[in-house]
Amino acid sequence: MAGLYIHIPFCRGRCVYCGFYSTTAFELRQRYVDALCCELKMRKGELGIRSDIHTIYLGGGTPSQLTIPQLRQLFDTIYIYNNVATDTEITIECNPDDVSESFVEGLRTLPVNRISMGAQTFDEARLRFLHRRHTASQVFSAVERLRKAGYTNISIDLMYGLPGETLNDWETDITHALSLNVEHLSAYCLMIEEDTPLHQMLQDGKITETDEELERQMYETLIDSLKAAGYEHYEISNFAKPGYRSHHNSSYWDGTPYIGVGAAAHSYDVRTRSWNVSNLHQYINNIEQGERLFEEELLDEDTHYNDTITVALRTCEGLDLTTLSEKHRTYCLQNARRFLNDGLLALDSSSQSLRLTRRGLFVSDMIMSELMGDGSQ
Repeated sequence: MAGLYIHIPFCRGRCVYCGFYSTTAFELRQRYVDALCCELKMRKGELGIRSDIHTIYLGGGTPSQLTIPQLRQLFDTIYIYNNVATDTEITIECNPDDVSESFVEGLRTLPVNRISMGAQTFDEARLRFLHRRHTASQVFSAVERLRKAGYTNISIDLMYGLPGETLNDWETDITHALSLNVEHLSAYCLMIEEDTPLHQMLQDGKITETDEELERQMYETLIDSLKAAGYEHYEISNFAKPGYRSHHNSSYWDGTPYIGVGAAAHSYDVRTRSWNVSNLHQYINNIEQGERLFEEELLDEDTHYNDTITVALRTCEGLDLTTLSEKHRTYCLQNARRFLNDGLLALDSSSQSLRLTRRGLFVSDMIMSELMGDGSQ
């Protein structure tokens, strides 16, 4: 099985925190969709004729900024050049303000069966600060429209640790999110990345970073609240009602091959990792000339080990030590010893799995970096 990711980079405006590749060049939407269809044709059978596509994910950017005819053209091409399984999870990311009655009506004519929306916060002032286009009420309206249209798999994204946000503010956001009764929820602590407007605001002294202890309290509150509401905490930042884990994201964490189509999209086939050029004009021009402009990295045994550490430990199942070579298993356990002693990692001797404890979740990046090798192990 394999996954298919389609990157749609168009946005009406850039959120202050966003580090993903995006563009406001809407006049190029149709040429871009045509180029995506050409790339899909060019890469037909890339993962082998026996590899059915079992997840399709349209991310961005803002995929809901494409028209319904453009989305239909894209899906028609996907089905022509790929073996799509009948039970494939097909997700599209949407901005709440794009989810109008007419958009939902058109969406129902497409094979999409899962919706992911970026709510981020339900506080109007913080939404304006983040440069989000939607209002809090539009999130509720969007979910209601999708429910009336028959969608039974909806996910929303939340963000915490925003400048000036208090624990009470975050608790209010969680309460609003739970009232939507969606099947899946992702929550991320704000990361201030370089080359973003938010980073410039920090450099200029216009904002201050949230205290780490407050971020930890927010994360603990998130876990407690969602578990009490019946959600499974199946990955560091992801929660799902039983049976509603994101299959596409889970495929990243368990090493399933995937093809990434579009500008800046990444692909992985176990042996190599590749990524398309992060420039809309270059991408379109090269595809129109029958050439895919990309970079590629060959993955050796040590790189595979590091990749496994960074994805497997994110999940509630943890790292299956039996999948590692004897060399890497020994190295991993040696470096894990102090975290086991400190109660940040737990070792299940029966299943031979290593996982983060509740305390270890908040410092997961530090733990993973210590377990990763430098090629000399």
